Amino acid sequence: CSFTQLMAQRINPANPDLSPGNFRLDSLPDSELNIPIQIDLKPIYTMAEKSVDTLFTSPGYPNGWVQEACDTRYKYSFRRSKLQMKASGLSLQLGFTGYYKIVGSTRACTNGIALTPWTPPCRCGFDEPERKVNVSFSNSLALMTNYKVKLDIKRNEPQPLDKCEVCFWGQNITNQVMKGLVAELDAAKKDLDKNYGSTDLKPRMQQIWNQLTSSYNLYGLGWLKMNPRAVHLNRLEAKNDSLYLSLGLSARPIISFEQPVDSPSPVPHISNVATRPGFNIFLDAMLNYDSLSQLMSQQVAGKSFDFKKAFVKKQFIIDSCKIYGGGFDKLIIRLHFSGTNHGVIYLTGQPWYDTDKRVIEIINMDFDIKTKNLLLGSAGWLFDKKITREITKFARFELGGYIDSAKVTINTQLNQEWMPGISSNGTINEIRLIRMYPMQQHLVIRSNCEGNLQVKVDAGKLSL
Repeated sequence: CSFTQLMAQRINPANPDLSPGNFRLDSLPDSELNIPIQIDLKPIYTMAEKSVDTLFTSPGYPNGWVQEACDTRYKYSFRRSKLQMKASGLSLQLGFTGYYKIVGSTRACTNGIALTPWTPPCRCGFDEPERKVNVSFSNSLALMTNYKVKLDIKRNEPQPLDKCEVCFWGQNITNQVMKGLVAELDAAKKDLDKNYGSTDLKPRMQQIWNQLTSSYNLYGLGWLKMNPRAVHLNRLEAKNDSLYLSLGLSARPIISFEQPVDSPSPVPHISNVATRPGFNIFLDAMLNYDSLSQLMSQQVAGKSFDFKKAFVKKQFIIDSCKIYGGGFDKLIIRLHFSGTNHGVIYLTGQPWYDTDKRVIEIINMDFDIKTKNLLLGSAGWLFDKKITREITKFARFELGGYIDSAKVTINTQLNQEWMPGISSNGTINEIRLIRMYPMQQHLVIRSNCEGNLQVKVDAGKLSL
């Protein structure tokens, strides 16, 4: 019975037992990203400025008169200042100062019958400063779970700052002007409701979601796939010229050397589960055993060991090696050797990460004890600790450069314009390796990283 066959009975290297179930691909904890989004409201203000007329006049002005009763008639012209907007909490105040001038006439009437002709026109605001009135709309914001932004617009009552008294006895016709202005403002409110009362952000969110579900080439480091799972609303607040929206994202990102298959999915509705500031990501990097085997073979291939026992001399030469998972948190190293004898032997060890040196090592390396006892009489020299000690020296994989490159690459990805009108800036502070899983096809390295990310939206560049 050959050495390889005996070892196969114990370790079964061709098909290692991975049944303990201490790792599943879906066991990756949810990563939480809290993304504060700043939406510049100035372009929206500009659009609103264009939607509200700058000049209001009475019907038929300047020739026609407004006559609501037998004894009074008037006509007026009203212009507004530039729109002024104030944002606080979930409220937006849209207001302006109005300037108006009015011409009126009066006459005596009884029972709706005129007794005298109209007096000469009396003017207010023509040869003197125009009269002023404050006008405003109150708006409340709400983001629905289906990504619709609802703007509830309320027209406030105009507040006259100056009275307008005309004709000989100083009749105050300010209320008539305000009544006509209210009609114009109600018409403007309908236009605002139509254009801004409800804005559907879902098409834009679907585009962002599609990008999150896509895989990204990290250029030499593998492929990153975010695997987003849920969206949370943590904050919605307006302040000054910006709308601040904080969205939380639950995801299960992985890095693999082979490009994953992209699986588009509809963006889920928003849930109300708050997450902490910044992001806390658990990331699985899948290292290919072929790459690890190649690195190790470059280090140990050709190494020669001489053994002497009594008058017998033996030579052991490593030709090549292959690494793969063996289950039970173990790695298997298959060595092809030549020299006095030739064949294949198997070593088992446990992957270990040295946090100070940022190096993966294979520790507790040894031969299979049961098999060793069976072969002590014929090939016991193969189990000399000198071999395992030497292999342990070279079973080391530097991760410092990989981690540093990953931080640079990820930070580059965090600071870019994703699409016209949407850009992000952020930084990843630290990457910590927390555990390794020797699977049959990959060495899965689970890490945790923390950082901050901000997204800015220029509403003027968005096009749905």
